[in-house]
Amino acid sequence: MKRFKNYFLVLFFFFSAIAVHAGDEGSFYMIEKKTLVDQKGRHVTIDKPFQRIISLYGAHTENLFYLGLDREIIGVTQADNYPERVSSKKVFSQRDDPEKYLVEKPDLVLIRPMLDRGYARLFDRLEKSGITVISLQPKDIEEMFRYWEILGILTGRQKESRLMIEKFKQSVDAYRRITSDVEDRYNVYFEAIHTKMKTFTRGAMADFVLTASGGINVADDGSPSRGTNIAIYGKERILSKASQIDVFISQKGAMNRVSLEMIKNEPGFHIIKAIQNDRVFILDEKIVSRPTMRLLWGISEIGNYLYPDLFKGIGIKQ
Repeated sequence: MKRFKNYFLVLFFFFSAIAVHAGDEGSFYMIEKKTLVDQKGRHVTIDKPFQRIISLYGAHTENLFYLGLDREIIGVTQADNYPERVSSKKVFSQRDDPEKYLVEKPDLVLIRPMLDRGYARLFDRLEKSGITVISLQPKDIEEMFRYWEILGILTGRQKESRLMIEKFKQSVDAYRRITSDVEDRYNVYFEAIHTKMKTFTRGAMADFVLTASGGINVADDGSPSRGTNIAIYGKERILSKASQIDVFISQKGAMNRVSLEMIKNEPGFHIIKAIQNDRVFILDEKIVSRPTMRLLWGISEIGNYLYPDLFKGIGIKQ
């Protein structure tokens, strides 16, 4: 009987692990700190730190530089512009011929699921040529911490990644203390994609940044769209909360080509309290949606906008 109990316990923990990590591309994890399962389901055994890395996602690039891997990074994308020393690296694209990659002899190409889906032939060819390809992109803060840990394991910078996580947590705690005594907090609508009237779901990075700065997300009841952290909210639903929206914030970048004029002149938006009071604010998506230390900049910028007296003198670039 005892043997059967142990058997069911093993099954319980096995399926619990699957429940935690499985899902539509939301799953990446380590097996005993030796084997990584990425978001495509690749099993990558890590025998030694990777030494020649091409990064095809700006967040990977930023985080690798933060971990002190200037020498190990041999390639980035044309869109990468942070930190400044990224300009010295060779530029790669998912549209390049495989030979451009092969001639540089990378041992790791870091990508994200969107590229994996769209350019499978390229990455299959690289893998068949002996190059490790890993797809990672966290959707929330807890996944971001796991992602940073994995970057540390891949590159032999575990100590640095742990310090990175600890510094981030301490900084967020410090920001939260600034507004801990604020009773009348501002209600904010945080726009993700203007043309589609999309916002961020509860727990998304942008939602985390907003709440850490002391704001209240009035649209945190939005449902995720196709397993993402973006919610289709709709104009009618936004306008139903027009009188509650003290501040209207929008991210701007490749995902959302927006301007203050577009928001203020959107038909029907004139009844929104934030529009009437000229409390509309646009932020670079890289500091509110990208899983890097620059999320701290986003917290600071929003905090300075919502509660300038409380955040006065606190630098944005921490």
